[in-house]
Amino acid sequence: AAIYREWVTNVGRREAYTRMAHILCELIFRLRSVGRIQDHVADLPITQAALGDALGLSTVHVNRMLQELRRRGLIATTGPRVQALDWPGLTRAGDFETTYLHQRNPAA
Repeated sequence: AAIYREWVTNVGRREAYTRMAHILCELIFRLRSVGRIQDHVADLPITQAALGDALGLSTVHVNRMLQELRRRGLIATTGPRVQALDWPGLTRAGDFETTYLHQRNPAA
C-alpha cells in the first residue's frame, strides 16, 4: 500500500522534474539494494517512452527533464547507463525517501 500511495503522489502531485528525479532515485535504490550498481553506475535499459508512460509525461518532456538533471550535475547518462553524480541532490530533487520501500538503506 505504501508504494501505491507514493506513486499516486508522484504522478498526481509532483512536477515533471521531481517525478523524473524520483523514479531515477527509486530505480537506483532498488538496483543498489540487490547489488546491481557498479562504480555508482546503473544499467537502466528503459526507453524514454517507457519512462514517459510510467510518469504520465511525453517523450519530449522526459528528454527535457533528463537534460535538466544533467545540466544541474545530478546525473550523467551514456546510452542505457545512468550515474548518480550527486545522490543527496538527486534525492532532494525527487522528494525521495526510502521508507515506503521497506528496505534497509544501502550505502550510497
